[in-house]
Amino acid sequence: MTTLCVAGIDVSKARLDVFVLPQRISGTFNNGCEGIAALTGHLKQHNVVRVVLEATGGLEFPAARALCDAGLSVTRVQPGRVRGFRRFVGKRAKTDTIDAELIARFALAMPQDDPRQSVPSERAEAIRSLSARRRQLVDLLVQEKTRLRMTRDSFVLDSLKAVIAALNAERDRVEAALSKAIAADEGLAEKADLLRSIPGVGPVVASVLITDLPELGTLNRHQAASLAGVAPHPQRSGTSQRGDHIGGGRACVRTALYMAAVAAIRCNPSFRVFYKRLTNDGKPNKLAIIAVARKLIVLANAIVKSGHPWNPAAALD
Repeated sequence: MTTLCVAGIDVSKARLDVFVLPQRISGTFNNGCEGIAALTGHLKQHNVVRVVLEATGGLEFPAARALCDAGLSVTRVQPGRVRGFRRFVGKRAKTDTIDAELIARFALAMPQDDPRQSVPSERAEAIRSLSARRRQLVDLLVQEKTRLRMTRDSFVLDSLKAVIAALNAERDRVEAALSKAIAADEGLAEKADLLRSIPGVGPVVASVLITDLPELGTLNRHQAASLAGVAPHPQRSGTSQRGDHIGGGRACVRTALYMAAVAAIRCNPSFRVFYKRLTNDGKPNKLAIIAVARKLIVLANAIVKSGHPWNPAAALD
C-alpha cells in the first residue's frame, strides 16, 4: 500500500516550521517571499501531495496561496481541531517543530473530501477581508450605542455621537466597496443574485454567505448546515437522553442566517407556516428560528448548486 506523503506547517509571523511524513523530515523557512519559494521547492522535492496549515489570523495566507498556485493540495484548519487532535494523541510538549509534526499527523488522519477551510484566491481573500471589516465596524457601533444609552455626561455624549457618526460613515464606505467588489466578479455577482432571491436574504446576508461560506453550492445538505453552525448534533450516551444541540461552524454565518430566518418568518408564508408548526408543537421560539435558518442554508446551497433562483411556488419539505 502506498503511503500518502503529507506536510504539516506551523505558521508564525517570522517563520514556517514544516514536517513531512512519512519521511519524518523537518525544516524551517522564513515567512516571506524567498522563504515561501524555498518551502515550495522543498515540498515538491519530497513529493508531498497534501499540505495542512493551522489558520493563524491570515499569517498563513501567503504561503497557502503560493503552495496552491504551485499545484499542491492545501487545506487550512481551525486551531480547535488541532487542539482536539493533540488531546487525542496525548501530546503535552509544545514547540514549533512538535506542532508541525502534529499537524502532519492530523493531515494523514483527516478525510480527503473535507470541505472546510479551502484556500481562497487573492481576490476572494480581499473580498472576505472587506466583509470582516464591515463586521468589525458593526460590532464597534453596537458597543458605542450601548455606551450612549448608559451615559449622562454631556461631553461624553457628544464624543460618543461623533464616534458613532464616523463609524456609520466608514461602514457605508466599506459596504460600498464590498458591493462593488462582488459586482465586479461575474461569478460572485451571479451567486449574490441567486441568494437574494431567497426570502429574508438581503445584500448583507448574501455577502456574508459569499465571503464566509465560499464552499456553498459544492456541499451536501448536511455539510452546509454543519459549516453554517445550525446542524443539530446528538449528545447521547448509555441511558442519557439529552437533546440535540447546535455547535461549531462559522459564527458569523450562523448570526447572519438567524437574522435572515427572522425576516423570512415575517415576510414569507411558507417559512411562517413551518415556524408556526414547530412552535405549536411546543418547540421553543429560538429553536424554531434555528430550524428555519437550517432550511435557509440548505435551500441556499441547493439554489447555488442548481443555478436557479428561489421559486415561490415551491413548498418547504
